[in-house]
Amino acid sequence: MTATAVLLLSCPDQRGVVAAVADFIAVHGGNIVHAEQHTDDVEQVFFQRVEFELDGFSLGQEEILPAFAQVSSRFAMHADLRFTDHKPRVAILASKQSHCLFDLLSRWHSGELPAEIVTVINNHPDHASLVEHMGVPYLHLPVTPQTKATQEQEVLRALNEQQVDLVVLARYMQILSPALVNAYQSRIINIHHSFLPAFIGANPYRQAHDRGVKIIGATAHYVTEELDEGPILDQEVSRVTHRDSVADLTRKGRDLETIVLARAVRAHLEHRVLVYGRKTVVFS
Repeated sequence: MTATAVLLLSCPDQRGVVAAVADFIAVHGGNIVHAEQHTDDVEQVFFQRVEFELDGFSLGQEEILPAFAQVSSRFAMHADLRFTDHKPRVAILASKQSHCLFDLLSRWHSGELPAEIVTVINNHPDHASLVEHMGVPYLHLPVTPQTKATQEQEVLRALNEQQVDLVVLARYMQILSPALVNAYQSRIINIHHSFLPAFIGANPYRQAHDRGVKIIGATAHYVTEELDEGPILDQEVSRVTHRDSVADLTRKGRDLETIVLARAVRAHLEHRVLVYGRKTVVFS
């Protein structure tokens, strides 16, 4: 596929932004292949994702952002630039539950995820053979309450050595420290059931069953220092009834978790996400 560049832009809402961005690309011989925008009427903030072809563009990749500064400074704009010929390096952190881990590996192996999965880090040894069979290195780093700080330093060292761009928590049942979260700000994606905060702690599906819920769901979000309070990337729900057992809820919930996590990871990898405050804009 032809390599493209993606500009992710945000600035105070004002006239002339779209025209200025399009003109910059046209002047340098670019061809826009996709453009999408959104205005937050409450915050009065404008967001845009513009993707354009690099073939025939008069600027090299390293020259684009410096040249674009004349536009971004004019509109007090924050601009990120990504390139689709660069595959982000991804690490998956997992525990005993395997459904999200195996789903991501399967999608990656079939070419659905534009990334390089460079390592799977697990605090249990359970899934080593399958992960390695998929061609991904498996790092077993066990953890106890007494060794948690040391284990997380080893996790961070492994991420740095692999030059990881994105960390995916595939039901990784450990709370990350502020040091790790801040090292990968807006670059750690977590998945959990949507029962939070209504059903906190162990056995959420048992708690939901005991309360007779009519909807279950899953939420994917970026990890912040505030537990399960990060900007939301994707969500999905499924209706359930009194006939559903705890096992039924668990099975349906796991199906939702795999779908929602995969959609969130794909959106990040395809450079379709803009974070602002506690929210995200996820372009189509």
